[in-house]
Amino acid sequence: MKKIAIIGCGISGLYFANLLQSKKIYDYVIYEKKSELDLNDGYGIQLSANSIKLLNEIGFNNIDVKEISFPKKVNFFDAKTSKKICDIDISKFNSENKRYTTLKRSFLIKFLLNNIPLEKIKHNVELMSVEHGEKIKLSLSNNLTEQFDYLIVSDGVFSKTKSILLAKDTSPKFFNSIALRGNIKNLDNNDISLYLGPNFHFVIYPVNQNKEFNFISIVRKKLSKNEVLNKNLFESSEFLKSLSNEIYKKTTLNLNGKLENIKSFPVYVSKKFENFKHKNIYFIGDALFAFPPSFAQGASQSIESGKEVFEEINNNTDTYYKNRRLKINKVNWRSSLNYFAFHLSNPIIILFRNLILKLLANNKNFLNNYLGKIYKD
Repeated sequence: MKKIAIIGCGISGLYFANLLQSKKIYDYVIYEKKSELDLNDGYGIQLSANSIKLLNEIGFNNIDVKEISFPKKVNFFDAKTSKKICDIDISKFNSENKRYTTLKRSFLIKFLLNNIPLEKIKHNVELMSVEHGEKIKLSLSNNLTEQFDYLIVSDGVFSKTKSILLAKDTSPKFFNSIALRGNIKNLDNNDISLYLGPNFHFVIYPVNQNKEFNFISIVRKKLSKNEVLNKNLFESSEFLKSLSNEIYKKTTLNLNGKLENIKSFPVYVSKKFENFKHKNIYFIGDALFAFPPSFAQGASQSIESGKEVFEEINNNTDTYYKNRRLKINKVNWRSSLNYFAFHLSNPIIILFRNLILKLLANNKNFLNNYLGKIYKD
């Protein structure tokens, strides 16, 4: 029986492990550097039909629907005035049991963990070095050396494993942006609300059927290298208050006092798509490539990449990186374009942007190409 090592306990690694568990034709182990996973946060993620289809293969269609939500539209608003610009019907890309879904990230992690035996996950273990020959030999932080037939790397945007394997610094780049996350309760809108403002945008969407909502804002902000690396800065109440007030002052939507569990963090993206030539070693999720946070495809692409690697190993093919690069390019330029368009500050250009948005929101061919090729293909 072939042995597979998975580095990292994020969405991509856990989904891949679920595929292995369901087939029971491989032996595997997951190495996670954290002592435990945070299963209590209420922050949200969005999953388009492309990833829901793949999750249904491991039983996601049997979960309690009260724990997820099915928004039908993305409503665009001017953040300053809170006036609606237009809306896009994302439900047209749905099919039976494959609907655009929003939920708590922690709920998805719990679902993915549910079918994985506890003994398959080794906590407090980090990869120290890799020897790649007929077998893949891993030296681990618990002073153990293990051999495997395949190595799956899913240790996130700050992948230490990537730097080890490529023998160079592969750190992502700071995107000159800060994310502010929080939770809101008891709103009436069950769709996705996207507010566009000068040098920032924010999104509000439901994460279940219990009137709990996720808030995420991306604010352009240049910071020094020392500031970016200072975790205490992003956790300080003074900084969180300052960032929140900055958003409150730029919108007429009354958010003051309504956000709970506020956190902030710097936004990082991948510098480039690396060329990986190691046989039987695969990068998935953010460890492979991290996108700008403006197209809501991070989690979906993590799931897709896990599925593609599973099929590659099963079928003994060699097309994963070629095909994944093509999909990443499609998602990445859309994410970058969205980020640019959402953050315009010139009033005249904003006027033209809003007019174009209204036209494109009703253009079937554009929507099928811009969204359909990602959501369904």
